[in-house]
Formats: sequence, C-alpha cells, structure tokens
Amino acid sequence: MDGFPFRAPLIEGKLQLSEALFEAIGTKIGEVAKVEVTRIGDEPEVRVPEDLLAALAGCPPAFALWQDVTPMARREWVRWIASGKLEATRIKRIEVGLDKLTKGMRRPCCFPGINFVTKDLVGPEETWVTLPGSKKGA
Repeated sequence: MDGFPFRAPLIEGKLQLSEALFEAIGTKIGEVAKVEVTRIGDEPEVRVPEDLLAALAGCPPAFALWQDVTPMARREWVRWIASGKLEATRIKRIEVGLDKLTKGMRRPCCFPGINFVTKDLVGPEETWVTLPGSKKGA
C-alpha cells in the first residue's frame, strides 16, 4: 500500500487491515491509497516497485547484482527505497542504490529492515507469511 509491502487476509472481498498497519504506512483510514494485490502462493519474491525496476533495467551492472543477491536482500533494498516519505527522497535512494549495487554492495547500508520502519507497530503476521513447517514466533 503506497509502496509499503505488507500481508493481510482478504475476506469477502475486503482487506483486513489494522490501525497499526495504517499508521506504519502513513495512510489514514478513509484516505485514497494505491494498493497492489497478489496471491501469496504466486508471489514468493518481494514486489519491486515499477520505478525501481525501470532504473535497474537502465543500469546493467546494478541489475546483474540485483539478480544475484538473496530475496531477503532484495526485500531490504525495496524497503529502504520505499520508506522515504518524500518523492525526492525515494528518487535519491534509487540513484544511490544503483550506485551501491554497481559497486558491489549487496544490501543497503545502515538500514535495519522492516522492524525499524514499523517501529513495532505492525505484527509479523501483517508483514510476512508464516512458512509451512516453521515454528510459531521463530
């Protein structure tokens, strides 16, 4: 939602979203937001925003490393870029990210991942799907 990756159940055609998730995203209940819906079973990888995909396509060295890094690393790059509140910040982070990937950096520096962005407002059940056979809370 508005560039923030999350997981939520779809029940009777309605997404079940908590107030904490809206707060973490920075969108208020009742406001218009861009939402992309995919099925969990069809989408094991993080959804890469279109602007980042276009930038990667225009920079073959960065794209080559992007394809080589782990899915978790790609998720961290997407979270780092999408966590900027201003469009100018997002654009700058894409530029910096391409430069870092071109230089061989496999993960964004100094970004502690989704826990930092959500500040413990969103539970893991709203952002990641528990894998079959995994231990609850692990």
